Amino acid sequence: MNLNTIAFIQNLNTPEIVMIGGVVLLFFGAKRMPDLFRSLGKSVREFKQATAGIEKDIRSAMDVDVNTAGDAQRQRTSADSALKNS
Repeated sequence: MNLNTIAFIQNLNTPEIVMIGGVVLLFFGAKRMPDLFRSLGKSVREFKQATAGIEKDIRSAMDVDVNTAGDAQRQRTSADSALKNS
């Protein structure tokens, strides 16, 4: 994951990241850091899965709306041509 693609930490450089890691180490200690980052990773993974699911639902709803609109337009066109021919 490229840090430049994440908007809210876009301006963090290596010294800032090291400083944040040091503060986390001071607050939580070396024994709890692996568990802390593991749970952070799980949270990020769940968030990505949830957003992907929502995006998939929105895209499928948009596809259904486009297909329904196309079908309605075709029906109107065929009805108009039938009226003109009669």
